[in-house]
Amino acid sequence: MPDIKDYNSQLIEKFRTTRDNTGNPLDGRPLLLLTTTGARTGLPRTIPLTAVQTANRLLIVASNGGAPTDPAWYHNLLAHPDVTVEVGRETFPATASLVPASERPNLWAKVVELFPFYGDYQAKVDREIPLIELERAA
Repeated sequence: MPDIKDYNSQLIEKFRTTRDNTGNPLDGRPLLLLTTTGARTGLPRTIPLTAVQTANRLLIVASNGGAPTDPAWYHNLLAHPDVTVEVGRETFPATASLVPASERPNLWAKVVELFPFYGDYQAKVDREIPLIELERAA
């Protein structure tokens, strides 16, 4: 299995070369690139993630592949919620925020309906997997 950093770098390069969601599957899932600011370094960090579109919301899931800890990019979001999103042919600034607790159950159910593996990941871990909304900046 290739190194995850190498794999992500190749996926990012392929995405930016084609700029077409249908040409950039992430194991058959729609892809977006999220650029955060490093919590400790202050440097830009880009990660390919599954894009979850429900109604008029763009969501991402901090599943870390079902690992017991949150992914590093999630800690970056907590420190610096202003991000850049690349999806399809668009690049735009956005603000990342946790989905409110009152809305999470319904949105989580929709996410799991679209991508059942997220339910499998949640079943493996004690932590509640964060569900994040990306709101386009004005």
